[in-house]
Amino acid sequence: MAESVELPSRLGILPFKNKVLLPGAIIRIRCTSPSSVKLVEQELWQREEKGLIGILPVRDAAEAASVGPVLSQGVGSESGERGSRVQVGTSDSHKLDIHWHTRGVAARALHLSRGVEKPSGRVTYVVVLEGLCRFSVQELSTRGTYYTARISPLEMTKSEMEQVEQDPEFITLSRQFKATATELISVLEQKQKTGGRTKVLLETVPVHKLADIFVASFEITFEEQLCMLDSVDLKVRLSKATELVDRHLQSIHVAEKITQKVEGQLSKSQKEFLLRQQMRAIKEELGDNDDDEDDVVALERKMQSSCLRRLKKMQPQQPGYNSSRVYLELLADLPWQKASEEYELDLRVAKERLDSDHYGLAKVKQRIIEYLAVRKLKPDARGPVLCFVGPPGVGKTSLASSIAAALGRKFIRISLGGVKDEADIRGHRRTYIGSMPGRLIDGVKRVAVCNPVMLLDEIDKTGSDVRGDPASALLEVLDPEQNKTFNDHYLNVPFDLSKVIFVATANRVQPIPPPLLDRMEVIELPGYTPEEKLKIAMHHLIPRVLDQHGLTSEFLKIPEAMVKLVIQGYTREAGVRNLERNLAALARAAAVRVAEQEPAVSPIKDVHSLASPLLENRLADGAEVEMEVIPMGVNNHDISSTFKIASPLTVDEDMLEKVLGPPRFDDKEAAERVATPGVSVGLVWTSVGGEVQFVEATAMGGKGELHLTGQLGDVIKESAQIALTWVRARARDLLLATADETNLLEGRDVHIHFPAGAVPKDGPSAGVTLVTALVSLFSQKRVRADTAMTGEMTLRGLVLPVGGIKDKVLAAHRCGIKRVILPERNLKDLIEVPSAVLSGLEIIVAKRMEDVLEQAFDGGCPWRQHSKL
Repeated sequence: MAESVELPSRLGILPFKNKVLLPGAIIRIRCTSPSSVKLVEQELWQREEKGLIGILPVRDAAEAASVGPVLSQGVGSESGERGSRVQVGTSDSHKLDIHWHTRGVAARALHLSRGVEKPSGRVTYVVVLEGLCRFSVQELSTRGTYYTARISPLEMTKSEMEQVEQDPEFITLSRQFKATATELISVLEQKQKTGGRTKVLLETVPVHKLADIFVASFEITFEEQLCMLDSVDLKVRLSKATELVDRHLQSIHVAEKITQKVEGQLSKSQKEFLLRQQMRAIKEELGDNDDDEDDVVALERKMQSSCLRRLKKMQPQQPGYNSSRVYLELLADLPWQKASEEYELDLRVAKERLDSDHYGLAKVKQRIIEYLAVRKLKPDARGPVLCFVGPPGVGKTSLASSIAAALGRKFIRISLGGVKDEADIRGHRRTYIGSMPGRLIDGVKRVAVCNPVMLLDEIDKTGSDVRGDPASALLEVLDPEQNKTFNDHYLNVPFDLSKVIFVATANRVQPIPPPLLDRMEVIELPGYTPEEKLKIAMHHLIPRVLDQHGLTSEFLKIPEAMVKLVIQGYTREAGVRNLERNLAALARAAAVRVAEQEPAVSPIKDVHSLASPLLENRLADGAEVEMEVIPMGVNNHDISSTFKIASPLTVDEDMLEKVLGPPRFDDKEAAERVATPGVSVGLVWTSVGGEVQFVEATAMGGKGELHLTGQLGDVIKESAQIALTWVRARARDLLLATADETNLLEGRDVHIHFPAGAVPKDGPSAGVTLVTALVSLFSQKRVRADTAMTGEMTLRGLVLPVGGIKDKVLAAHRCGIKRVILPERNLKDLIEVPSAVLSGLEIIVAKRMEDVLEQAFDGGCPWRQHSKL
């Protein structure tokens, strides 16, 4: 280390908040604020090896007031004034009152690296600084965004130094300091088993610099650090350093005494344990057992005597050792009583949380708020198990996590899709190889609290086979009267699940067994309207997709009109998953364009090789200090951008076609499909929401048989038989056959097909659609292309209500259908349909089959006037 440093008359100033850098100390800082970045760039990065900066301690005015009075403006002299008050502008509107110290330390950079943060493009510097010598501030001024100061050095000249070294008082203080420092080093070496590298410092570095180095390595208060910095006089500095080193040495001795005392107490408790064991053995021999022994002690004794003793005796390679250890670990890990603290429920905050996470779903959100309100009034209420039923991509799972967030509870998701083994719910008995607890107990163990929100996902997808029926095993779990003592076969000890809040999700209600369905309150989540999808895309999906692909709105803009085109032409689904996938495809296309630009990242630059012996010692001993520099100056967010792009990429129709291909859907599909007689448009409900279903009928020569195709279930096949029977019975009344023809199928077969042939279909709601297709076929009149229908029919021609009305009406709206024929008794279900959808549709109600036929054909039903019905 150089004896003296040539200091310039002005130095760039880096403020350290409540922290002091002493000469000889090494500190590592990360510069992120614009002012500190500019300072490092101008004073260090561009000046190579000549760069020096001043480190000046600062203190907030509030803290300064608590320590003592804030000194007047102007810079203190060396005599005794320790600080000055300076107004520092942090922005146009805010002024930060800061108390500056008038003495600082000049520092040089040993290591300097520059980086660019992604994705903001903000430049940062990491600097390793070494303190060199003290200086006094004469005048403080600003240069751009950072501060500079006119300074005067405080270090002694070589001749003055030689004179002081002859002083007997200085020699005595030096010996005292070295003796204390040597004792400290030897204590630390015994504790840490390190070599004698630090002793080299005592012999090679001048004693006044050693004082700074030693003190810098301790945890001392800011006031003591300032006192050390102000100790320009070498005798005062050595005296202060000796005091601090001695204090550090004493604290180590005290800590050692406490450790020895604690170890002594531990050995004492072990001794007591052995004596108690002996006393218990003596009592057993004498038959002098206490009958009123505490249950817990008895249980503990049983565990100690049987399980643990047996485990201790077993060799690790014995077959039962591992399973016994794992079982005992599970018993210890389960949260038998540990519950997460519920904070005071604020329904307004919960409502805001639900609204920010989910758009629309007003009825569902209202039900959740009611559920939370009851829990607020009666925290131990056994609320119903909510079961969210709806098509994929409508937000069932995320609603459950929102409930957990609103309650302040932990959240665990258990997927039941494809589970066919009852042991997945109840666990295996421990007699089997590879036995393990059920998913519920395992989930509770993972969250480590006994009152989480547990989501039973895809509860309609459980199956049953020779290994049992998982859905039946869930009956005990979801019954609040029984789940207080849930018995897992592996655990074989009753576990209380009554504090768990269960939420289930399903795509369809039908596959859930009735007894299990009876345990739950079904809340239906229908699909979204195109308007809702647009809002969801603009507020939720596009920001998420851009973030997932490392983009911002500066790189890619997707206008509302283009999102509408994606919704209408590329996705006809109830949820928004496919919509998100299509938006992600557009983001990937933009990412390719952006990633082709070369990012401007600066290489790491070493100002000095790390050759300083002191630095090597300090870094090797792990004494490097991590510290963030306080942000001072103007708050600019982005200094530069990593990627330069001329203008954001705006999605247009050409890009849509190029990335997503030609549109898959259009409003003309129905008109094209219903161009010939014998085709009608129905509405069906599937597990992925409502869909438009075309029914095609054709006749050919044959023996009067009915052929059905399209992967149909038994119910829909029977609906086709009913429809054909009704049409044949009413053939003459509907003028489909002349008076001479008694048999409508004389010499011909009828074939009915439900495209698409690969999709399984079942249910009674295609009854009216089948009749309309057959009447169209036999009368050779085309069905109206803008009309769709749904309803079950009876053999007598009555139209009965069906389910899934909201989904079916939404599907009709998505496909551009203008008129919908519904059973009269389904009119009440339209209250759930958004008014925006209803305003664009003509709803026609039908009580009998003739009402449907009247509305399904252009110009009404011309043969009805001759009909006797």
